[in-house]
Amino acid sequence: MTTKTDAGPMLPTFLGLEPEFCDPSTAAIAVLPVPYDGTSSWKKGADDGPRALLEASTQVEFFDIPTRTEPYRHGIATLPAVRHDGDPVALADLVDAQVDAALARHQLPVVLGGEHSVTIGAVRAAARRFPNLSVLQIDAHGDTRESYDGSTHNHACVMARVREWCPIVQVGIRAIDASEMAGMEPERTFFAHDICDGGDRAWMSRAIAGLTEDVYVTIDLDAFDPSLLPATGTPEPGGLGWYDVIELLRRVCAERRVVGFDVVELCPSPGQHASEFVAAKLVHRFMAMVLAER
Repeated sequence: MTTKTDAGPMLPTFLGLEPEFCDPSTAAIAVLPVPYDGTSSWKKGADDGPRALLEASTQVEFFDIPTRTEPYRHGIATLPAVRHDGDPVALADLVDAQVDAALARHQLPVVLGGEHSVTIGAVRAAARRFPNLSVLQIDAHGDTRESYDGSTHNHACVMARVREWCPIVQVGIRAIDASEMAGMEPERTFFAHDICDGGDRAWMSRAIAGLTEDVYVTIDLDAFDPSLLPATGTPEPGGLGWYDVIELLRRVCAERRVVGFDVVELCPSPGQHASEFVAAKLVHRFMAMVLAER
């Protein structure tokens, strides 16, 4: 087993920014790449997600149209990657330490996975700093199994762990097992089929109503319809569209305080670059919306 926070292949900075906009001591945002794929249960390759997303981000325009802002002017520091090839419990401790340090610097932590187990340490750190924290999960899967493949920190268990520290709201769900269904809170779970058939126009307001003032957002990219973003480790048919997700995030930023977020489960496919660009654009747009409300 090896653990490193400053070794391995050099990763680009987010947006390919010049050093004056990447100073970790002054930046408003701290990007933490976590190239970890230790618990994925089907398609491997999420450990290459941070590299692909960061490389794609160099092609994202600095100017964000909806907010009329350039987030990089606030400073976006890309921290050394957390590299760990051991068990996810140890990984959670490593991510926890890095996210806690970013929060201590009053930065917005943005964690780039890696598979979904990277979220556990990030939320644990945020929950200590913000006792009134809740978590918005945008995801195709419930991820609330108590254990999977012998681990309580498997990517299929991430929200079960998160629920131990704070309430959760789940959006976009379309794949769970019977035990997860039995334990779900109907008023806090918003299934993709109810969202996408247009019959429930008030779902977004109800989802936000379930969130506390301080919110951490975890975005599993398989929440999106795979026609938009196919490169994930466990794709599911159907799913959310770009503008639905962006509008939800916009409203959360306007009506609550976002204290951190992650984007996980990007699993790059050779020769196909649309997914990583969509992911990079999503991260940039979300940064812009958070900063616009600060």
